[in-house]
Amino acid sequence: MKKLFQSLAVILMKEFFRFCASLRIDWKRVIFVGALMTTVGVNLQMFLLTDLLDMWPLSLPIAHVSDESLSSIRSLNQTFSEERVKRLQLISTDVPIIPANSSLMLNISVLAMPDIGPVPKGRSRRRNKGGSVDNMPKVLPPPDPPRIHVPYRLQKFIRSLIPNEALVYAKKEIDHAPEVVDDPDLYAPVFRNMSVFKRSYELMELILKVYIYREGSKPIFHVPHLNGIYASEGWFMRFMESNKQFVTRDPEKAHLFYLPYSMRQLELKLYVPGSHQIKPLAIFLRDYVNMIAGKYPFWNRTHGSDHFLVACHDWGPYTLTQHEELANNTIKALCNADTSEGVFVAGKDVSLPETTIKNPRVPLRNIGGLRVSQHPLLAFFAGYMHGRVRPRLLKYWRDKHEDMKIYGPLPSRISRKMSYIHHMKSSKFCICPMGYEVNSPRIIESIYYECVPVIIADNFPPPLSDVLDLSKFSVNVAEKDIPKLREILLAIPMRRYMAMQTNVKMVKRHFLWNRNPIRYDLFHMILHSIWLSRLNQIQIPES
Repeated sequence: MKKLFQSLAVILMKEFFRFCASLRIDWKRVIFVGALMTTVGVNLQMFLLTDLLDMWPLSLPIAHVSDESLSSIRSLNQTFSEERVKRLQLISTDVPIIPANSSLMLNISVLAMPDIGPVPKGRSRRRNKGGSVDNMPKVLPPPDPPRIHVPYRLQKFIRSLIPNEALVYAKKEIDHAPEVVDDPDLYAPVFRNMSVFKRSYELMELILKVYIYREGSKPIFHVPHLNGIYASEGWFMRFMESNKQFVTRDPEKAHLFYLPYSMRQLELKLYVPGSHQIKPLAIFLRDYVNMIAGKYPFWNRTHGSDHFLVACHDWGPYTLTQHEELANNTIKALCNADTSEGVFVAGKDVSLPETTIKNPRVPLRNIGGLRVSQHPLLAFFAGYMHGRVRPRLLKYWRDKHEDMKIYGPLPSRISRKMSYIHHMKSSKFCICPMGYEVNSPRIIESIYYECVPVIIADNFPPPLSDVLDLSKFSVNVAEKDIPKLREILLAIPMRRYMAMQTNVKMVKRHFLWNRNPIRYDLFHMILHSIWLSRLNQIQIPES
């Protein structure tokens, strides 16, 4: 019987093929339509199905649906998803692989992606000697901490206040700041008073408005200088002028007024090399302030006490002396924060961090340190013999101890074996003596490379010392105690050093120039210090 059916099937197939052969069929069109339908069907299923097509053969037939079978299906699908993630990770390790239906993972992954900015056109990417592409640094800024929710009624109340009333309200709130024992976004040991700082910072975000004068010709005004040891003023200007949260176009609503000039650009434009005359620079600023005071009522209203400037240059204080109110009344954020010269006033003015930026496109390059066990050196310094302190440092400690590497400019025979940065990363303490002026970029470099800074500069309030407790992550050595430097460092117990080194790591985020500002970074910390200085001027009326 079986053979009979097989023979009948063969006969029917032969007759069917004879019938098809007798018809006139456009086989090219049939094949084209079939291929087109196949392609469309495959693409549709790739978009509609949650698993890849090569997973189809692994799917199991389902006889009937039950709780047990559904559980096994979910388990199987999870296994397939994990396998798919592993396979896709082999394709690219730079892009985060996110499981389906995982919004939380998506948010975390997006925050961790580096912001490398636009790639310049017409330029090839640099390659290392080995031929591989020079990768961007792996150091990523921390995610932006979430802002607190502000009730609408409070926002409406703040908007109803005139600037001086808002400042009085803020000062009262800070004076009665609620105690904060622990905060997920802040590390309490590095602050003088974390509760006061947190409340002040929140009120700054809620209240502060800054008016930026548009007057002033480029490049001295409105052109940030973003590289070198004077980069702090440029990065602050860049972020301040592009900010939408704090900047207002209505000067009547402003609590602070920004004089947007660059001290570095002023030097490059007006200073005559070799003349040793900076008076023309001071006269230029005097004339600019007089122009502002004549055009607007805001300067004369407070005699400049609600105006501020940011200047990271050794000459910064000396270019203010031709205008009495500019020198005495304004809030001055200066790198050269020398309290002995009568221009910088501690408590009123702001000690500006001096940061060295070599590549503005990658400001966080090489940042990070080594494990504590990989710090074999006790102390390190290398630099030019500027000022009165550095020659004394070399006199007492150059080539005296194997674990104290104290140099002038780092010799090439040494740097070929161990770079300047690696010396800092390998040292427990990094010596930061003043140069011609009190500040030094080594203070911030030490923090970047997780080395405890040792500051040697009398009459110098360290950067951000209005809110940060520098004794928790740095050592201050008086100039007269340079002969006892080793004794002072060795007297620090290992437990205290470990705590200081941990604090350096934790405070580092407050000294970073990120490609885009985030809460509690250096831009916001400098702005907060200026805000705090303005609040200190406010007298609360007695009720």
